Amino acid sequence: MRDQLAAMGLSLGMGWFCACTQQSAEQENPGTDNNTPPDPPTNTAAPPSTNTPAPPPASGPPVDLTIFQPPLKRLDNAERDATAQARVDLGRHLFYEKRLSSNNAISCNSCHGLDNFGVDGVDFSKGVPGTPVGRNSPTVYNAFMHIAQFWDGRAKDVEEQAKGPILAGKEMGMPSGDAVVAKLKAIPEYPPLFKAAFPDAEDPLTYDNVGAAIGAFERNLTTPGRWDKFLAGDNSALDADEQAGLRTFIQTGCVTCHTGTLLGGHIYQKVGLVKPWPNQDDQGRFAVTKDETHKMFFKVPSLRNIAKTGPYFHDSSAKTLTEAVQKMGEHQLGKELSDADVAAIVKFLNALTGEVPAEYAKPRPIGGSN
Repeated sequence: MRDQLAAMGLSLGMGWFCACTQQSAEQENPGTDNNTPPDPPTNTAAPPSTNTPAPPPASGPPVDLTIFQPPLKRLDNAERDATAQARVDLGRHLFYEKRLSSNNAISCNSCHGLDNFGVDGVDFSKGVPGTPVGRNSPTVYNAFMHIAQFWDGRAKDVEEQAKGPILAGKEMGMPSGDAVVAKLKAIPEYPPLFKAAFPDAEDPLTYDNVGAAIGAFERNLTTPGRWDKFLAGDNSALDADEQAGLRTFIQTGCVTCHTGTLLGGHIYQKVGLVKPWPNQDDQGRFAVTKDETHKMFFKVPSLRNIAKTGPYFHDSSAKTLTEAVQKMGEHQLGKELSDADVAAIVKFLNALTGEVPAEYAKPRPIGGSN
């Protein structure tokens, strides 16, 4: 993607939006501090492609729906061998495990509530110290399919990402990976679960395997819905107003950044491409790469479940979808969108709400206190 690919980045998810640039294919190195980018990760667990032709919208000019293919698939009910299932089950326990925090009060689910579309719904989550973190917490649903993790892309995949917040002082606050391992080894239920999940490892309970197990679980957190039925050929899955909103979404230019199965999550873009973003305190990827050309660049978020995952943008500067769409028009396109166009786009965005895997949206008892 090039600088001139200006976009109406409706990237609402945890908070960003688009503006295409030459950096769109760049990847970020895993870790929490100043790292250099490696090669892009491969999302091997992404849904398979489909040859089903896209249905035409109910009325109006034809729209190219192939840019949104393939439809998202359920993965929580996938067949797995015993080891793979043990790893997913372990990851589920760890995702809900509050004892992974220094005060035994915060889990991954605290900020990424699986019964709340993977978010906590606040401007900025609070960790162990009780102070807000620096960015809006994005949804964990469908995140494994993203180009990288975190808003600045500093972790290459969900396995790497899972290890960051546990050791972050403002989040879960554990002092070290070794401290995490020692704590888990002291909980009788965990050593045999790690052994079942990593049967060939000489020492299965390691900090890397904590991340691997949580990642294995998160790779099953997909949320297909009516939009996917529409992509698969069911023209009745979206009503006439939603299809009209889709047409407006495309014609306005939102698809410069929001395409693919997730309608985003696959590139980095500059926020404030045409008109500078009001909040310049957070410079995005620049803090990681120290490359001047990366200032104000963030990962384009997926628009899946966007109606359920506000507030919007990395800085939580929009509280509603209407406000977010208006802001994108102003800062990414340099114009004021009409009320009718904004309403139509918002109507379509609401149609992107999927179904969370109900069984995963609750912890499974492991024994002892969680």
